[in-house]
Amino acid sequence: MTEPIDHTTEMAVRERRKLIRSFGRLDMLLFLVCAIVGLDTLGQVASFGAQTFTWVVVLGIVFLLPYGLVMAELGTAFPQEGGQYVWMKLAWGRFAAGMGAVLYWISNPLWVGGSLAFISAAAWSAYIHPIGSQTAGDYAFKLVFIWLTVFVAIIALRRGKWIPNLGGIVRVGVLALFSLTVAIYAIEHGVHGYGLHDFRPSSAVFIGLVPLLLFNYVGFELQSGAAEEMVDPERDVPIAVARGGVIAILCYLIPIFGIVAVLPTNKVTGIGGFLDAVDATFTVYGSAHHFMVEAMALMFIFALATSGAAWIIGSDRVLAVAGYDGGFASWFGVFNNRLGTPVRVNVLSGIVATVFMIAAQMLSTGSNANTFVVVLYMATSTGLLSYVLIFPALIRLHYSHGDVPRPYRVPFGTFGIWLCGGITLAWIVLGSWIAIFPDTIENLVGAGYDFHDYWGISRMRFETFTLGTLAVIAVIGIVGYMAGANVRRAQVDVPLDAGAGVVPPTGTVTQT
Repeated sequence: MTEPIDHTTEMAVRERRKLIRSFGRLDMLLFLVCAIVGLDTLGQVASFGAQTFTWVVVLGIVFLLPYGLVMAELGTAFPQEGGQYVWMKLAWGRFAAGMGAVLYWISNPLWVGGSLAFISAAAWSAYIHPIGSQTAGDYAFKLVFIWLTVFVAIIALRRGKWIPNLGGIVRVGVLALFSLTVAIYAIEHGVHGYGLHDFRPSSAVFIGLVPLLLFNYVGFELQSGAAEEMVDPERDVPIAVARGGVIAILCYLIPIFGIVAVLPTNKVTGIGGFLDAVDATFTVYGSAHHFMVEAMALMFIFALATSGAAWIIGSDRVLAVAGYDGGFASWFGVFNNRLGTPVRVNVLSGIVATVFMIAAQMLSTGSNANTFVVVLYMATSTGLLSYVLIFPALIRLHYSHGDVPRPYRVPFGTFGIWLCGGITLAWIVLGSWIAIFPDTIENLVGAGYDFHDYWGISRMRFETFTLGTLAVIAVIGIVGYMAGANVRRAQVDVPLDAGAGVVPPTGTVTQT
């Protein structure tokens, strides 16, 4: 049998030697929890009422389960650094993979400079110290938030990983304390009564929730961005995915139920929903109420910052790998000799996040709540689009690279491959369309709404901002691919399973 070959580049061989294996099984689990369990959207999701609970369960079964199976096979069969880029490259070629890497990467600085910075500033202003909206203090807070997140990504992974790991522990602790407090509050004061009809699913709520829930659930593949820095990806990836999925479901179901049980639906907002519920329920602690709410707000902000850091750590590596493989500008494909991190991409992420934060402020109609929703959907649309290339790669690689050993396989053979790959792709296509063109499918099923009343801005302004941003991203991807031509010219063939520290010093060089 012919050994599977990776048509890579001389630069890739050189840069991969800088990678150090220090990412163990516990690190991977906590990293996934930090990445998947996002507190920023809890309020926005819970604002849909009791049905949210139903759809969290449904999507957990019909999306999260097959998604986890897909990532377990891809992550163990192709455990190369920048895994997502490698999967797309092997399936669709360098150009498509380069575009996919840009989409996957850029959604994260947009998210950090968008919803994470906005919701953290709002939480600080409401519960710690007032800084207002669009004030010097508001801008300063968001800038510090963005660049502290980027700094965590710059630190060597063997040290920097402890910050997202701590973030994973903190968010579980925050949600556990909140859930316990809700139970105590319910015993003392009662909760909103819900009948079975309140949990009955409807098409209107389903369409509104799909992009948000999909955005919440994705992240199983994030750790594969640092695959060659894992101690044992073939064994640890499936275990981390399985355990992380269970924890994610519980960490969404319990607090969402608590929010909708404590607060009336019309008082749950994207920015204040979770902390408003904390403020309402923590009255059971009497004189300690104010102190505990402030502590929860600080931990909430820390959890958001570590979420952003985890995604920056993983996605920046994907773009850097695209750079050293010739799918993007080679200048960004350099890993720092001392830190082993893609510092140039890290700094680029900070710059993009800062620019997007300023643009979002300019978009604002004066309400942080309206801006929060818009920038959240902007990050959602770009992030989900990259999965349109990632998920079907499972099917493509089943045929094109069937000879590659697979320590873990999706159950039921070819049928299972098509089923899981098709289901996850269908969900992502639906979620992406709704995120980019809101109200279109809703109108088709008779569940439309007043666009301006819902979003706080006109449809034209929303679509101009959204489609204009996607057009800019496309240009970045095309220009980046053209800039990688010099790297692609010196192609090196190495064994596909060659990893960090074991990449051959030379390979078969082919001028292309």
